[in-house]
Parts: sequence; C-alpha cells; structure tokens
Amino acid sequence: MKAAVLFEARTPLRIEDVKLDPPGRGEVRIRIQAAGVCHSDLHYMNGDLNGKLPAVLGHEGAGVVVSVGEGVTRVSPGDSVITTWRPRCGDCEFCTSGRPALCVAGKVQAATGGLVDGTSRLSLNGQKIHHLMGVSCFAEESVVSERSVIRISPEIPPEIAAITGCAVITGVGAALNLMKDSTGEAALIIGAGGVGLSAVMGLNLIGAHPIIVVDTVDARLELAREVGATHTINSVKQDLAAEIARICPSGPKWAMDAVGIPATLSQAVNSVGTSGTVVAVGLGKTGTSFEVPVNALVQQEKRIIGSLYGSSNTLVQVPKILDLYTAGKLPLEKLIGERFELSQINEAYAALSTGATGRAVILPSTPTPDYRTDSDPRFVEISRAPLTTSLT
Repeated sequence: MKAAVLFEARTPLRIEDVKLDPPGRGEVRIRIQAAGVCHSDLHYMNGDLNGKLPAVLGHEGAGVVVSVGEGVTRVSPGDSVITTWRPRCGDCEFCTSGRPALCVAGKVQAATGGLVDGTSRLSLNGQKIHHLMGVSCFAEESVVSERSVIRISPEIPPEIAAITGCAVITGVGAALNLMKDSTGEAALIIGAGGVGLSAVMGLNLIGAHPIIVVDTVDARLELAREVGATHTINSVKQDLAAEIARICPSGPKWAMDAVGIPATLSQAVNSVGTSGTVVAVGLGKTGTSFEVPVNALVQQEKRIIGSLYGSSNTLVQVPKILDLYTAGKLPLEKLIGERFELSQINEAYAALSTGATGRAVILPSTPTPDYRTDSDPRFVEISRAPLTTSLT
C-alpha cells in the first residue's frame, strides 16, 4: 500500500510502497477514507517532538474496517470507524476512572513506536517501519488496536469523522470537561486552528459570553466569528492587552491556549482576571517551559490546567459530539479546509506552516471500496458488535 513515511526529522515525507501485515489478535485493519492534517505531526517532522523513526505519520483518521484479528468483538468488517491516538486498555486507573486519554497503553505506543503490544505491522524492503501514536493513517490502509477505534454511523462524512478524532474532541472536549462552568462568563481562546475553533463551538454550547479569539491570520479570525466568536483580535496588528481590557475590563474568567508556545501561554495567564483559569491544550517542543508570575498566581488565585485529548472519555463523548453535529448544534463542516491527496502530503503541511485556514484533510485518490458485503475476499464473517459498548 502507499504510505507517507518520515525517515528523518526536518526532511520531507516520502510516499512509499509499504508492506502492511494482517491484523493480529485484538487488532483491526482499516481502509482510510480521510485523515486530518494536524500540527502534532508537524512537531515530529520538525524534530520538536521525538518519535521512533522511520514512521508512517498521521493520527487523525477515519475509514472502513476491512478485516479483524482474532478476538475482536467491538467492530466488524464494513463498519465505519474513527481512529483514536490514545488506546483504552480498560484496566488501568485512568481508564477505570473515566479518563482514558491518560491510559498507560499510550506510553507503550510512544516508547516503542508500535501498537499496544509494542510491535509493528509496517515494513519497507524488510526494514521495520514504526507507527505514529498507534494509528499511522497517512496511508491507504492501517492496522490499529481494537482499543483505538470507535464505531460510528456510516452517514457521517469521512472528513467530519476524521477531524472529530483529534481536533474536535480536543477543543470541544476541553470546553465541555474543563470549562463547563463558563456559562455567562468571558472566555479567551488563543489560536484559531482546528482545536481553537472547536473550543469556540464547545463554549457556545455552554453559553460562555463573550468569546474572544486571538490569532495572527485574519482569515482564521473571520472563520472564528462564523463558528461563534463574539470578538476577535489580531495580535500582530492590535494591542492584545488593550483590546482584552476594552472588551472585558475585569479580564476573562477563562482562557485556553491552543498554540503551545511560551509566549501564548504567558499571554493567557496574564490575560485572565482574578480567580481565572487557563487551560493548556497546545503541545510545544520537548523541554519547553514558561514563566508564571508567582504573586499573581497566589494573590489572584489563578489556575493553570493541562488537558490532553480534551480530558475526554472518547468512547462516550465522540458519539455525543457527532450526535450534536447531525442535530445541527455543532457546525463541524465549517472546520474543513483544503482537501489534498496522499501524494500531496508535503504541500498540505507547507500550507499549514504558512497559516492555512480550517483543517486540511487527506482524501484517497480513488473511491474507497465498499466492504459491507461478503463479495470482498477480505470480508470476515463474525457477529456484529452492538453500536453501544462498555466504557472499557
């Protein structure tokens, strides 16, 4: 199959004919229908984050199950699924307490560059190729753990499904899970990419007001207004502190940093008023830190909270978010940016690096085959799992 491989940091991705082994026990093979172009992959490409290389990148994907390994019960061939870059082992303290984003199996995938058992299903001319976050969806097909997929309705457009698996659940999830008390209170979002815009939608569901969005690209700020921002600030053209003071003299009670660099985190901490809360969702370069004014932290009782994957229980919240989308409560279609083919993956990341608006997606160059009948030789007849599954 064709796949986008990163051989070394700070080099372009290469489209290669990669061998994909069949799924093992507890694993699922997926035909990728759409993959989101996320900034986290760019961190690995730039060397800001360290991962096992060479690797097939891509972690925000959606597709159709082609075949399943022994013991799989959650999905069947023909099911539409979203991939998740954090598995749910179901047994660790985080999974059993409803916080699977912190599942210990995620550390195994990160440390080994493999699936939850630490091994890879990818190779090129006999050389081992690693998985990224247990997904590797910048490819025609992918083998992932059963614990890393969520079954969804086939009526959900693949582009919407793909971005929901990372950007949307991160932004909407952080709003619903950590900023749920912001009804009627001012909220500040720094960064109008896919995550920041998703957070705006989530804050609108909660009833936060006003919702202020900061970015450096006017087109992104215009899109922020379309999805619910009441005020926007271009921090290159406008005085950020003065504009926030004009809109909200006492300072917003809530702020989210969706960028992940010291400057924006400091802006968020300095911008919130007394008893304000800052939620950090953006990842930065390994080892990056930022200074916090100690007296303001103590005397004004400010809080700083980290949030991974929206602090969400993905198995529960992803279907709810898609229900809200189909009900017209979340205009996720407005997040979709430019569409690229897999062969254009480097162009997609060049566009992201220069301020692309919306979430770009990678789509197959040929229509995805229909695996919902037993006419395909790869179809494996097993009993279909119920759409609703246990939390573990």
